[in-house]
Amino acid sequence: MNHSRWRLAREKKLAAGPAESPEVTVERAEIRLAMAFAQAVYERRKELGLSQAERAGRAGLTQAKISRLEGADTVPTPPLLRRLALAVDASLSIALDDDREEVTFTAHPAA
Repeated sequence: MNHSRWRLAREKKLAAGPAESPEVTVERAEIRLAMAFAQAVYERRKELGLSQAERAGRAGLTQAKISRLEGADTVPTPPLLRRLALAVDASLSIALDDDREEVTFTAHPAA
């Protein structure tokens, strides 16, 4: 391959962008989900005007656990998700797609 062909091939490769390994793609999706969940927990707590300690008390958790959840530093288990939703009188919806993660707490209607 002459120099000009090598340069053209290199430019095409650079223009295509870096190739991401499947492991990195999976990890990136997991991080997006953790961040979406953290944002939903934070927003629902703020909607209710609760401190982290108050929310923790309602869910039978520690303030530190709520802080880790809101900071996307921990992965919640299904039982923990249930406790969090019940503690703020809401339903929890999680939508997962190839490139989108959506987590929402929907308040129960007032009785």
